[in-house]
Amino acid sequence: MPPTDANAAPGSAPHRPGRTGPRVDSAGTRDAVFSEFTVDDDDADSEDTLDLHLPSEYLALFTVGTPGLLDRVHTWGPMATPVGSFHLVTVRVARDLPLIHGWMNDPAVAEFWELAGPRNRTEDHLRAQLDGDGRSVPCLGVLDGTPMSYWEIYRADLDPLARHYPARPHDTGIHLLVGGAADRGRGLGSALLRAVADLILDRRPTCTRVVAEPDLRNTPSVAAFLSAGFRYAAEVDLPHKRAALMVRDRLLRRVL
Repeated sequence: MPPTDANAAPGSAPHRPGRTGPRVDSAGTRDAVFSEFTVDDDDADSEDTLDLHLPSEYLALFTVGTPGLLDRVHTWGPMATPVGSFHLVTVRVARDLPLIHGWMNDPAVAEFWELAGPRNRTEDHLRAQLDGDGRSVPCLGVLDGTPMSYWEIYRADLDPLARHYPARPHDTGIHLLVGGAADRGRGLGSALLRAVADLILDRRPTCTRVVAEPDLRNTPSVAAFLSAGFRYAAEVDLPHKRAALMVRDRLLRRVL
């Protein structure tokens, strides 16, 4: 799973489309959260999100003109945030590959996303999502007109991650990296994570939770998710990392 890097420092997963990021609650909340999940640490399945086969009858429900698996992310439009006007714009390879490839070769990002190297490696990662069935959508995060982050919005309930926690229908995952070093470490990641998680809950009425699974070693990313209203739900052993399962609940969004 690719990383959720809220600060563009080490993110939260490897180079496959469809992964997540963390947060720490008070002691009382944390105890309640851990009792909620039963995690099978022996499941070391390495199958990629886009390798999972969806029955043709299921995909037939999402024909042209329907909301699709992610309720038309490309139509969600700009939103006001505490740090400026922010817009998730679906990636166009011809336009965006040089920028994203450069970010993936930043050592702080590469350690977790594992997409450093030749341009075709990043391109293959993007095209696998863009040419897929729509369960994972790669986006540029544009803040006040400037592309400054890379996002993947994906169906966590259709991801191998769902084998490691009690997934609910329409659980939606986030992967994030903040591209420029100057944009890291000053609260942008937390502000944008909160805004995007709330946007998902607003635009996807069937979704009750937004999830993420950053690498436990990525302390800045975990802290950013906590500041963004996610709760730390569990530790999970994924094929390429030990991750913190982060959850933002619809019912708690006005509280956290």
